[in-house]
Amino acid sequence: MRLCVLIIISTASRSAHEFHASVTQMQYNAKDRVFEISVRIFTDDFEKALSAASNSKINLDGPPAKHDPLIEKYIQAHFSYVSPQKQTKPVKYVGHEVEADANWLYLEMPYTEPFKGGLLKQNVLMELFDDQVNMVNVQYQGQKKTFVFRKNQPVQDISFD
Repeated sequence: MRLCVLIIISTASRSAHEFHASVTQMQYNAKDRVFEISVRIFTDDFEKALSAASNSKINLDGPPAKHDPLIEKYIQAHFSYVSPQKQTKPVKYVGHEVEADANWLYLEMPYTEPFKGGLLKQNVLMELFDDQVNMVNVQYQGQKKTFVFRKNQPVQDISFD
C-alpha cells in the first residue's frame, strides 16, 4: 500500500509540470505612481532559460542576489511596455525570491500619466517552449483585466477603454 502511494506521488510530481505557464500581476500604486509587477515562473523552466541565455548551467538555489544581473538582463529582454504615445517605459528589476517550485521576479514601472493602455510584451520562456502561456493580470484604479500571451501573440494591446 505504501509503495503504491509513493509511486502515485512520484508520478504525479513528475507529470504535474507538463504545462508551461507564468503568471504576472501588474498592480498600480497610485500613491507612488508606479506599477508594481510580480512574475511567477516555474524554477526548472526559468533555470533552463537562464542557462541557455548565459551558456552555463544555472541553479537558482543559494543566495538570491547571486544571479540578479543575469535575471535582470533576461527579464528586460522579455518584458516591456510601450505607451500609446510610443514611449517605452523603463521597467526596473527589484529582485527575486524562490518559493517551492517557482521563482517570483519583482519589477517596478513608473507611470505618472493616466493609464489608457499600450503595448505590452510578455514572452518569457517562449524561446524554449512552443506551448508557453503567460497570463498577465493588470489592475488599475479598481479595474482588472487579464491578458493571455502565447508564442503567436507575445505582444498585445492592453487597453482599458
